Amino acid sequence: MAMLAGKTALVTGAGRGIGRGIAIALARAGARVVVNDLGASLSGEGAAAGPAARVVNEIVRAGGIAAANYGSVADFAQATAMVEQVVGAWGRVDILVNVAGILRDRMIFNMAEAEWDAVIAVHLNGTFNCTRAASIAMRQQAGGRIINMSSVSALGAPGQPNYAAAKAGILGLTWSTANALAKYGVTTNAIMPSGATRMIDSTPRGREVFERTGKWPSELAAGTERDPDNVAPLVVYLASDAAAGVNGQVFHSYGYGYALLAQPQAVRAIRADGRWDPEELARIFPETLGANLKSPPGTAFGTTLDGRPAGEWKDLAPGRRAWQSPWEEP
Repeated sequence: MAMLAGKTALVTGAGRGIGRGIAIALARAGARVVVNDLGASLSGEGAAAGPAARVVNEIVRAGGIAAANYGSVADFAQATAMVEQVVGAWGRVDILVNVAGILRDRMIFNMAEAEWDAVIAVHLNGTFNCTRAASIAMRQQAGGRIINMSSVSALGAPGQPNYAAAKAGILGLTWSTANALAKYGVTTNAIMPSGATRMIDSTPRGREVFERTGKWPSELAAGTERDPDNVAPLVVYLASDAAAGVNGQVFHSYGYGYALLAQPQAVRAIRADGRWDPEELARIFPETLGANLKSPPGTAFGTTLDGRPAGEWKDLAPGRRAWQSPWEEP
């Protein structure tokens, strides 16, 4: 039996890139899928039915079951209607994958209010809008899977303050929802995906690739470590019954691998029997909380695993290996 046989799903932003690969993979695993995509430009302008319709046709031609939705996740009523479409068509909603997103990149000192608002509306508000609607149905049916797309940009991308804030906000929303819905049999997890999508095409680095090769990074990525479809297997697993015990976790998808991120934790502390004096703090801080402070991790943190000593990796099977941090608490 297929891994997701009998399950129903909504995938937002599923007309292209990472969302498209996820929708197709869910359908291939047996789920019935509502493919949502507004069909907007990368900056969130305009609308077109083509992207969602093409993915639905691809799923149906392969023998799957799918329906299109062309609404905006940033609109509370339209996001609610997406979930209601799944329930109305198939009786329940088992899986929600929040992928929809746009870009309006600027440095913090020259970002316009509208550029901030537009990105927050799609990424953070959109994830809330869909999650709220799905949580009502999942709570009533006592089960479900919510999978949110965050980003390594949340860790400090300098030219994306709006995008970084939204993606960091999605982590907080993920943890809150995970704690709130666990007792109803609903899990909520987040993935920081990587892959050469049209978002990568839009960057200066993407343009350099095009000028050098005549093709955009997204065109060159198919079948390689940069293929956005590499994210999909982890989503299928997290959406399945096998992942019932996985809740409130954040994963990084990079190349052909996945990493589990540590939960936020305290690493140093100072205590006193009364309120600290500022002058005393100024004296104590450098040798306690302030000793050897690290810079924010930034977007390249995942590549550091490539430099870990070979002896730290454990062979699982031919072409499969695992690494565990030597500093992880038991």
